[in-house]
Amino acid sequence: MCGIAGRILGRPGTVGADLVAMMEAMVHRGGDSTGFALYGERRDDGYIVRVVGDDRRRLSADLETFLGVLRDCGGDFLEDPTWDDTGQRHVSVRMIVSPPRVDLADWVARADAIGGFQIQSVGRSLEIVKDVGTAQEVAAKHRVATFVGTHGIANARMATESKVSPTASHPFWARPFPDVAIVHNGQLTNYFLLKDRLTRKGYRFLTENDSELIAVWISDQMAKGHDLESALERSLRALDGVFTYLITTADRLGMAKDRWAIKPLAAVEDGPDLAIATEEQAVRKVYPGEVAVRTFDGPDQTATWAVGMVEVMR
Repeated sequence: MCGIAGRILGRPGTVGADLVAMMEAMVHRGGDSTGFALYGERRDDGYIVRVVGDDRRRLSADLETFLGVLRDCGGDFLEDPTWDDTGQRHVSVRMIVSPPRVDLADWVARADAIGGFQIQSVGRSLEIVKDVGTAQEVAAKHRVATFVGTHGIANARMATESKVSPTASHPFWARPFPDVAIVHNGQLTNYFLLKDRLTRKGYRFLTENDSELIAVWISDQMAKGHDLESALERSLRALDGVFTYLITTADRLGMAKDRWAIKPLAAVEDGPDLAIATEEQAVRKVYPGEVAVRTFDGPDQTATWAVGMVEVMR
């Protein structure tokens, strides 16, 4: 029932506002939580880290503990952290950190172990912003509509299995791969099998949401040498269930749709720009005029688009 959307702009622009408008058009698909994976200007001097703290009252102490772990790994804050002022018990924090001297996966694992904070994304350009509530509510809390960038994806979630919380919401970061995120509409029936295999390889999962697994599975395939297109194709056989998902990297957006072709998807290509969503009405929030709409109706479909240059869909 969830609604998903993606947007590419040929040049940096108000990608946040476009995604908010698309998700508002699909609020009926899920008001439990809404989230956005947004790609802004790439940083060469550090990582953007987004975390959710579970108790605003411990924010100062949790920041000190987090900084201690970061410094032990050879990194540091490049800017003072910032956080939301919503007054909710949980708190969303944005940090700019220098690259740790240890492997990124090792640092993330150590940061995960301290408690208090849960990392939502790490990237040179990626920022995942998600919270409980509708698109309008989440956008107002976190100023999503003001975000300027090149591309992004979003999700409106109706929770059917895992809990309703900011950290259980979409999008999911492909922990510990920087700048990779996913949104998903559907359900995997071999989730526990694949999760067990990836866990035994050393990957960590912080939720019971099957969508988190897809992000890590695709990234693991790319770590083995497969490009995004090949990984998407392989997922059609490796993932069992009913699914349509969108995945983003620093320079690409991809989609895959299972053999049953139940979960819908529609797209508009406009030169270097792209809008894609579960429902055509969401796409038309950013393309209200006469445009050609491509619907993905068939089974076993994949497509990829390069940021700055939309490719031919297949």
